[in-house]
Amino acid sequence: MASDINSFSSDEWELLVGDQFRALRIRADLEQTELATLASISVGALKNLEGGKGSSLKTIIKVSRVLGRTDWLNALAPTVSVSPMQLLKGQRKDRVRKKVSRSRKPKTE
Repeated sequence: MASDINSFSSDEWELLVGDQFRALRIRADLEQTELATLASISVGALKNLEGGKGSSLKTIIKVSRVLGRTDWLNALAPTVSVSPMQLLKGQRKDRVRKKVSRSRKPKTE
């Protein structure tokens, strides 16, 4: 694994996150089957998550909730504040004039 967390590849992140979930599960003294049942996911989905083999966001959310780590979810989706002026700028779009094509009459010779 890369030494600088900012240069991790997607695969390295999946392994790191999977290791963290596995450590939390073991610390909570839960078997994979127990955690999967509590999170309403399949054991295979949990194994994929813990093994860094790809996982859905839904699985991550469910497992995070059961393990009491919704703070991880908050870190993924922090509240973004937007000023009223930024909102206005986003709503006001410059009008683009569209040219209307006119059908041409065929030339008669």
